[in-house]
Amino acid sequence: MATANNTVHDRVEQARVELTPTQLAVGLALVAALGFALLFVQEPMVHDSMHNFRHAAGITCH
Repeated sequence: MATANNTVHDRVEQARVELTPTQLAVGLALVAALGFALLFVQEPMVHDSMHNFRHAAGITCH
């Protein structure tokens, strides 16, 4: 059985080929908005709900 080398570089190249500039812009805007919210929104209820969302999405943060 041959193993495939699936590296981050390979994934970036695949995304570069398959995604349109509009899709890239929307994705970047979404990441920027979520990053801003996670960094600057410290209201406990909002912070906790975003924290729970990250865990539900499978993101390990601690």
